[in-house]
Amino acid sequence: MKGLLLRLSGLDADAENAVRVIGFFDRLITDRASLDVLVRSTAQLAGCGAGVHAPAQGLALRAEPDAGVTASGRVPAGAAVRRLEGGVVVWVCREGPPTPLDDILLERFAIATAVLLEHTSVPLPALGDPALVELVLSEGIGTAERSRALHLLGLGTTARLRVLAATGADLPGRSAAFGDVRAVLTADGPGTAPPGARIGVGPEVPALDLARSWQAARTALRFTADAEPVVWSDRLGSLAALAGRLTPADLAEFPDIQALDRLAEEPHGDDILAALTALCATGSARKAAAVLHRHHSTMPARLARAGSVLGFDVDSPTGRLRLHLALMLRRLRDAGPSEVDTAPNG
Repeated sequence: MKGLLLRLSGLDADAENAVRVIGFFDRLITDRASLDVLVRSTAQLAGCGAGVHAPAQGLALRAEPDAGVTASGRVPAGAAVRRLEGGVVVWVCREGPPTPLDDILLERFAIATAVLLEHTSVPLPALGDPALVELVLSEGIGTAERSRALHLLGLGTTARLRVLAATGADLPGRSAAFGDVRAVLTADGPGTAPPGARIGVGPEVPALDLARSWQAARTALRFTADAEPVVWSDRLGSLAALAGRLTPADLAEFPDIQALDRLAEEPHGDDILAALTALCATGSARKAAAVLHRHHSTMPARLARAGSVLGFDVDSPTGRLRLHLALMLRRLRDAGPSEVDTAPNG
């Protein structure tokens, strides 16, 4: 501190601005700001890139003045740095010459990082895998906390992973339960579902983006059915967008869904709906019969009955498209809002 005061006294006209810099970082410390906020605020104050690199804790954060915080595994060449204990480095990287206040800014950035890093590093090591998985999937935490949780799980921030949303089975992998739905982190797809299980498959993303994959996996899970227990979010297309815009009450008003409900209430209605689902999955009545282990001669009557109730030819190309849309939206209606969609973490 004595050295800092000596430098302040030598700044003359800039002394007032230097005091403001100190107060700026002191407020961040007092408010116990997150490391994300600290790095972003430093970049905005400096008007250039700024970052924290703490490899032992799985942290590598950077921000630009006009952008959010991202993960970055290296300190840029030519950056001005301060080194802290434990291999932690803070830096600012300016394209032009340094300003008179850069030295003070960097020092206060280092002090604030040391204080806030201590605050944020206490709880996580005591957590088990499920709690860490919950942190990784939460939409309400910053890049710093998510990076550290991934580090404690033994995962890199740039690893390519996806999330499975599963019910009715305990799948292998790092996982956490959200009500009846289990989130599973994996590098691969699930293959086939175990008996009685349903699985929504999220897209493959960088590990820091797993919250997005988890959200998509939950949406895909709503489209699953006994006849189609595994649904990949990547393959839903526009259906995924409809899931967030149509309520069960909205879907219940669709005439084609109402017609499917009438079919389901008829004798052998479940068999007819199974035949329609197989028809959409295979593209032909003969292949659908094979999937259902029925003789192909039984299919025409089922399809004719379905067509008479629905009001269109279900075995034509346009009819199968319309039928498939109605079947998928009926699943969405029957699934209702996912239990985890209303959970605090998103």
